[in-house]
Amino acid sequence: MRIAAIDQGTTSTRVLVLGPDGGLLPVLSLPHGQSYPAPGHVEQDGEELLANIRRCLEAAAPDAVGLANQGESCLAWDGRDGRPICPVISWQDDRTADVTATLARDGAGPLVMARAGLPLDPYFSASKLGWILRHVPQAARLAAQGHLRLGTTDAFFRDRLTGRFETDIATASRTSLMDLETGGWDASLCDLFGVPMDCLPVIGPTSGDLGELPGGARLAVSIVDQQAALYGHGCHMPGAAKVTFGTGAFVQCLTGPLVRPERPGPLPTVAWQKAGEPVTYALDGGVYAAASAVNWARGLGLFQDYAEISSFSASSAIDRGIAFVPSLAGLGCPHWNRAARGAWLGLGLGDGKPDMMQALLEGVALRTSEVLAAMQGLLGFDGAVSVDGGLSRNGYFVQFLSEVAGHDLFLADETEQTAVGLAWMAAESVALARPEAHRGRLVRAQDTRRSARLGVFAAARRAVEGYAEGVAAR
Repeated sequence: MRIAAIDQGTTSTRVLVLGPDGGLLPVLSLPHGQSYPAPGHVEQDGEELLANIRRCLEAAAPDAVGLANQGESCLAWDGRDGRPICPVISWQDDRTADVTATLARDGAGPLVMARAGLPLDPYFSASKLGWILRHVPQAARLAAQGHLRLGTTDAFFRDRLTGRFETDIATASRTSLMDLETGGWDASLCDLFGVPMDCLPVIGPTSGDLGELPGGARLAVSIVDQQAALYGHGCHMPGAAKVTFGTGAFVQCLTGPLVRPERPGPLPTVAWQKAGEPVTYALDGGVYAAASAVNWARGLGLFQDYAEISSFSASSAIDRGIAFVPSLAGLGCPHWNRAARGAWLGLGLGDGKPDMMQALLEGVALRTSEVLAAMQGLLGFDGAVSVDGGLSRNGYFVQFLSEVAGHDLFLADETEQTAVGLAWMAAESVALARPEAHRGRLVRAQDTRRSARLGVFAAARRAVEGYAEGVAAR
C-alpha cells in the first residue's frame, strides 16, 4: 500500500510518500504565486493550487492520500461546473478588518466566542466569505439560483477531485461559522457574517473513507496543515505542544476535551476527529509573521545568505536595548490587534544590519514565547515543546527561543511534520501500522535574563500598539 502526503501550503504544494522504514520520501514540490491587488489583500489562484495537487497525485501514484490545507483561506465557486468565481482569499488577508471591528463595536464578540470559540478577526474565514457575497456580483446571483458554493480551500479541492462537497471538522472550526460543541454550522453565526448556510459544505471527520481521487486512490485524510503537524509531532496526549515555523509561527497544544479560555487569547480548536471516534480538541495561537519577516528583511538587503544570521558576534540585541516587534501583519494571539505594525526600537548610530537582523529573530522568538506563556497558563505542558519549520534550523534562533520561552525544545530530524502527520493518520485509516520513530535532538532551556528580556519586549510591543492607536485616532 503506497501512502502519499500532500501538503497544500501557503507558498508551495508538496507530496511525499511513506517509505518502508517509516520515513518520508519527497516526490515533488511545486511553488505557486500570491498576489497583492490592494493594501491588506492577499490572493491566490484556486485553479493553480488545484492543478498542483493533481500533478502531485500523478507523480506519487498512491493508493491512499492525506491532504492538508491552509486552514482559513477560502473562496467561492459555481456548483455546476466547479469553476471559481473569485480568487482564493488567503488566511493572511485582512481586507475585512473594518467589518470585524464594526461587529466588535456592535457587541457581537461574545456571541462569536461562545459559539465558535474565536475572536472577531479577519484571519478567520467567516468575514471573508461574507465579503464575497457583498463584493462579487456573481456570488449573489448564484446564491439566488441555488448554485453557489462557499468554503475553505479543502472543500473546493474535494468537490473537484472527489465529487463530494465536504469539509472536515478541524478546518470548519477555523471559520467562525461552526459551533465548537455540536460540530455543525451555526445559523446565528452564518446570519451575523452574511453567509448563506445552504452554500456551505457538509462537515465530516478528518480521516476515514473521504472519497475516490483521480487515478483511483482513496482520500483517507483531509485536515488543516497545522493540525496535521500536531499529529506528526506525536502530540497525542493532553499537554503535548508544538510550534511550526513557516510563513507565520503556529503554536498548538493538545487538550483532549474542549478547553474554553475566559477571554480571547489562545483559541480552542478541533485537533482532529477520526471516523467513528469523539472529537479531540486543542489550543491554538499564532504569530502572523515569522519566515515572512525574515524573507522581507532579506528583500530589503539586510542579509544575503541565511548562514549570516545563524550566529552573531554581539550579545543579545534585546539585552542591548534593541527590540523588533514582528507585527508586520498585526498581532495575533494573545493580543489580537490587527492594527499593529512592525518596528525596530532602540537603534543607535552605531547599530547596523546584523543588529537589526539579530533583533528581528529575537522578536519572532519573543512573540512565540508570549503565545506559549498564554497557553501554558491554561494547560500545563507535558515535556519538551516540539519545534519544526525553517527557523528551527537556525541555531541562534532556537537557543534564544528556549531561553525566553523557558522550555526545553525537541527538534525532530524530519522537517516535514505536516506530511508526517498526514502519512501516519492515512496509514491508520487504511489499517496499516503507524511508524513512530521520532528522532531528533533536545535543546535545553537556560534561564538567562528571561524576565528582563520579556519585560523589555513587552514595553516595545505596547509602544507599537500605542502608535497604532494614535494613527487610528487621526
